[in-house]
Amino acid sequence: MFMPAAAQAVRLAPPRHPPHGRLTPPGSKSITNRALLLAALARGESRLTGALASDDTTYMAKALRAMGVAIDNPDATTFHIKGTGRLQTPSEALFLGNAGTATRFLTAAAVLAEGHVVIDGDSNMRKRPIAPLVNALRSLGVAIEAPTGCPPVTIEGCGGVAGGAVSIDAGLSSQYVSALLMLAPCGRGPITVSLQGKSIGARGYVDLTLAAMRHFGAEIVAEDEASWTLAPSGYQARDFAIEPDASAATYLWAAEVLTSGAIDLGTPVRAFTQPDAKAHALIAAFPHMPAVIEGSQIQDAVPTLAVMAAFNQTPVRFTGIANLRVKECDRIHALANELNRIAPDLAREEGDDLVVLGRQDLIGQTTDARIETYDDHRIAMSFALAGLLMQGLTILDPGCVAKTYPGFWKDFDALGVGIEPIG
Repeated sequence: MFMPAAAQAVRLAPPRHPPHGRLTPPGSKSITNRALLLAALARGESRLTGALASDDTTYMAKALRAMGVAIDNPDATTFHIKGTGRLQTPSEALFLGNAGTATRFLTAAAVLAEGHVVIDGDSNMRKRPIAPLVNALRSLGVAIEAPTGCPPVTIEGCGGVAGGAVSIDAGLSSQYVSALLMLAPCGRGPITVSLQGKSIGARGYVDLTLAAMRHFGAEIVAEDEASWTLAPSGYQARDFAIEPDASAATYLWAAEVLTSGAIDLGTPVRAFTQPDAKAHALIAAFPHMPAVIEGSQIQDAVPTLAVMAAFNQTPVRFTGIANLRVKECDRIHALANELNRIAPDLAREEGDDLVVLGRQDLIGQTTDARIETYDDHRIAMSFALAGLLMQGLTILDPGCVAKTYPGFWKDFDALGVGIEPIG
């Protein structure tokens, strides 16, 4: 089997003909990790189908097993979870790599254990802020410490959390809100979760969380657009079918547009509930993308759109994307830096905005650019799109796509893209 992900780099060549056929994106990372946790906190057996099998979901499942949850994988996209409504204290620190969802969600859920729990990650995760969540949990009486404001986090679990009210600064990440919301139904009394101010990293992901919670039996009352009261209902075991990953779908939607191909994803755009699906309309506008794209609610799609913008007819400014600086890497800087490897002054940072100068004259050219990926799956996959239009583009560390889309290079190969493994 063709396995470029094991190589140190891959050199790309555009497909000779517009690709046609069907490709199915992997299951949603965001929904899979939410469903894994909710099923683990429920009493009884749940079955998740269409799930994502990747580094991020593997870290989540492994951590839950370490906390006493029985999880089986009868096949690559199915999880059987047997929950007891409780979590046990793990025998050692929970290492979660650079999985942001798993780290934030489990930091809150660890309160339900009885004893000392350490949440840790790799060197990149140790640079990603978690202080707003720590401060919110501390206000609920949780004994929790994160001296650097980033992982590692130490929690002294006491088997539950008191009822009451908690406010959270969600300006850096909506995952802080989702973590508190998913914990709340396991409280000893009703808990009201409120936003501090109106700023929130990506509101659509909070809606995704609330929908998954309701599926597993949570009783939620929306007090207004920025606060929710959750009854101490716990969760009920449920089967759950997980939709394809919208962030992953953006690469295939973009490939179809950039090559004038016809790629059937098996799921219509309107069927996606994830926020990044809103990027489809912007992708479809190429090569007449709008002059300004506000990216706060489609954050994981911004790298896809930024690389497309390099070949647009006119410049594109990306705004509302400051949170991209605290993702797997500083994605604003990474995008600007790597686009400028393709052509000098192709992109620039202006504060926390990214400006990409559209240059259609680059289409069909040969380049010797070697794209650094910063151990960031989205940088690797988004810049692979440039390889659809330019000859010779090299992507370093292609294996980093395993974080959320292990079959990415196999799918790209199926599109007719020339992929030459190097090293």
